[in-house]
Amino acid sequence: MNMSVFLGELIGTLLLVLLGNAVVANVILCKTKGNNSGWIVISTGWALAVAIPVFIFGSISGAHFNPAVTIALAVIGDFPWANVPMYILAQLIGAFIGALLVLICYYNHFEKTEDKSVKLGVFCTAPEIRDTKINFSTEFIGTFVLVFAILGIGESSLVDGIQPMVVGMIVGAIGLCLGGPTGYAINPARDLAPRLMHCLLPVPNKGSSDWSYAWIPVVAPILGGIAGALVYISIF
Repeated sequence: MNMSVFLGELIGTLLLVLLGNAVVANVILCKTKGNNSGWIVISTGWALAVAIPVFIFGSISGAHFNPAVTIALAVIGDFPWANVPMYILAQLIGAFIGALLVLICYYNHFEKTEDKSVKLGVFCTAPEIRDTKINFSTEFIGTFVLVFAILGIGESSLVDGIQPMVVGMIVGAIGLCLGGPTGYAINPARDLAPRLMHCLLPVPNKGSSDWSYAWIPVVAPILGGIAGALVYISIF
């Protein structure tokens, strides 16, 4: 795997997390222009946060930006296992840097926000109602839909250049429809690396990084993605 591919995954994931976590910060932190603008804004922002780097890096790295996608494609033979570790490393590094840039941009607003769980929510997901089985199932199902749908559109006859927007629409639909219970991580790198950033770096007056929950948005998306890919190839 050459350096341009590695950097494509790294910078693409960086942009995804930068824009995605930033829209969350804009909505939930105090004294921002977008404060309290709601879930539709967050879901729309995340959809665009995915689509934009897919436009840029799709032809370079395939625009995975998600270990669950990378692993699922490897399981069904559409991606070489030898490249999986470096792809995931690039995704984790990119997500960490993207989260750090969000902290820099919104630093003053983190200072003005008292609720520690809100600060954590900028970087990573947490369930509205803690129920391990349901939380796990929700992330599993969301990522199943993501991978199944991505494989489906990959085989569809689409106008040149529109596929990244369709990928963004899939992510937006998952957020609007399935994001309510857990905040729809559907991407281990998007959740784990920013959570680590929250843990290690000086977020103003931060609280716990909630490591007791952190395994769910890592394990469930990987298994859900694999299941989505296997079901897709079994049908088509």
